[in-house]
Amino acid sequence: MSVYFFAFMGAILGGLTVALGAFGAHALKDILDSYGVTVWNKAVFYQAMHALALLSLPLFSDIMTPKAMNITGYMFILGILLFSGSLYLLAVSGIKILGAVTPFGGVAFIVGWVWLAISLYRATFNS
Repeated sequence: MSVYFFAFMGAILGGLTVALGAFGAHALKDILDSYGVTVWNKAVFYQAMHALALLSLPLFSDIMTPKAMNITGYMFILGILLFSGSLYLLAVSGIKILGAVTPFGGVAFIVGWVWLAISLYRATFNS
């Protein structure tokens, strides 16, 4: 797979971040309570941060192995789906059990960041 796949996904997810942020601020402003707004905004923030991280991955394609690139990128995507996705659903539905999914997305984010850090460490100190 092309190293630009993750940048493509970052662009798609980044655009979706703007749409979801606007949707939350305008269409949901009279529907969500303060807790729901807080949850929605947290989902938007983490999606935005990881969309930007996905956009940056091709910058490291010359020093990361394809395996490391894939693990990092797919963990960020999985994290967005599980973490932000569960929070979006929680905010609009109020179904608290959805919060049980959120930590799995957080773990995926952490795995992605750790994998990226290890890859960059190896490229920096083992070359």
